[in-house]
Amino acid sequence: MAHLKMKCTACGTLEAVEQVSLIQGSIGKPTKRISVIFFRTAASGEPVREWLKSLEPTEGRKQIGVDIKTVEFGWPIGMPVCRSLGDGLYEVRSNLSGNKIARVLFYVDVEGRMVLLHGFVKKTQKTPLADMELARKNKRLHEAEMKGRK
Repeated sequence: MAHLKMKCTACGTLEAVEQVSLIQGSIGKPTKRISVIFFRTAASGEPVREWLKSLEPTEGRKQIGVDIKTVEFGWPIGMPVCRSLGDGLYEVRSNLSGNKIARVLFYVDVEGRMVLLHGFVKKTQKTPLADMELARKNKRLHEAEMKGRK
């Protein structure tokens, strides 16, 4: 198998990825199946990007980036990396060092892009309701902005 270096859209890290299969039409280079964007607030903030930059150690940020990249190149993808939460929301599931678990909640917009809505480190077994509500709110805001552009 060939190893290719690919840049993660979410965190900018370069990682060697084992090429498992080629998408028809590409020669030796995997193709993203879905592109990633960060949800942007009215004040132009990007909460998920800001959260990622705040994570220590940087290995956690890199692991989350690798998991987001796995979704980019493998969409649609299921467990253990990605899971549907209902209402059009999905989670990218990342296991970090020190038995920490991170989640990035996203949805796929009308343009077929993976919109990163909210990220957090889990402290309980179940996804906290406040985190789900924040992701739903950000999804509604993004959808309203998309409608306003048309």
